[in-house]
Amino acid sequence: MGHPDLHWFMPVPRPKAAEADRQVAEIEETIGAVLAERRGMPLYVAPGGMAGHFVATARLLQRRAALTPVEGPKKVLILGEAERLVPQEANPEAANALLKLLEEPPADTVLCLTASDPELVLPTIRSRTVTVRVGRLPDREVEEFLAGALKPAPTAAVLAARVRQAAGCIGAAIGADAADAKARQWAVDVLNAVLMGATARAEQTLRQAPWSARGDFTAMLDALADSLHEATRSALGESPVAAGPVQGLNRRPPAALLQATERVLEARAVAQGNVNPQLLLASLGDALARTL
Repeated sequence: MGHPDLHWFMPVPRPKAAEADRQVAEIEETIGAVLAERRGMPLYVAPGGMAGHFVATARLLQRRAALTPVEGPKKVLILGEAERLVPQEANPEAANALLKLLEEPPADTVLCLTASDPELVLPTIRSRTVTVRVGRLPDREVEEFLAGALKPAPTAAVLAARVRQAAGCIGAAIGADAADAKARQWAVDVLNAVLMGATARAEQTLRQAPWSARGDFTAMLDALADSLHEATRSALGESPVAAGPVQGLNRRPPAALLQATERVLEARAVAQGNVNPQLLLASLGDALARTL
C-alpha cells in the first residue's frame, strides 16, 4: 500500500462539503486515513453499508490518472468494490469523463477494479473492462492462514468450522469477528464515557460522525445492550455468558441496569429510521447517565 505508484480507492462515507473541490479533498483525506488504519491492521473488515464511490471519488481518480509515475514506467489505480461506484448520480460530465478514462486510460496507467459480484457493477462500467475471475482458495490454504491469524489460537473444531464458513474466502471467516470486536470496543468506550461524566460523554459524542452506516451503529447498540445485560447477570450473582461487564457497572443495582438496557433498545429502534447518529448518541448518553 505504500508504493508511490500504487493508488488505492476504497468505499468511504459520502463527503459532507458542498463545493466540488472540497469534496475531492475530503475524499482524499478520508482514503488516506483508511489506508493508514489498514497498514496498522491488515485484517480489516468490509466498509459500512453507506460507504461508496461518489462523484468526488471519480474526480480524484481522474487527477491521479493524470500524474506521472514516480518510480516505475507505469502507475496502478485500484478501485476496490466497484459495485459501489455510482457515477451517474451527479452531473453527466463527471460520469462521462470517468467512462472515457476507463475506455482510454493514459499509456502509463493501469486501472484495476475489484468486485465480489460483477453482475452488481454498472453495465456501462463492466462493458469497458476485461473480466479476470479469481478462484476461491483451497481449504488447506485457508486453514493455514487462519491457524496463524486468529487470536487466541482456535481449537481444531473451531478452526474447522471457520474453514467451512470461509468457503474459500478468508475475509468471510475473519470479517464477522473483526466487526464484532469493533462494535464491542465502541460500546465499551460509550459506557466508560457515560460513567466518567458530562465532559467525557460530550467528547465521545463529538467523536461520533453525524453520518454512519446503519449496520455499524446498530451493531454498537447491540453490543451496548449485551454489555448491560452481562452487567445485570453479574449484579444478580450469575456468571457472565460473554466478556465481563465494564468496570464500574458492577456497582449499579440490577433495576438501573435493566432500565439502561431498555433505553438502549429504544435507541436501536429509532436508529432504524433516518436519524443523525451523533444526536441519537448524545440523547442516549444523557439517558444512560440519568439511569446509571
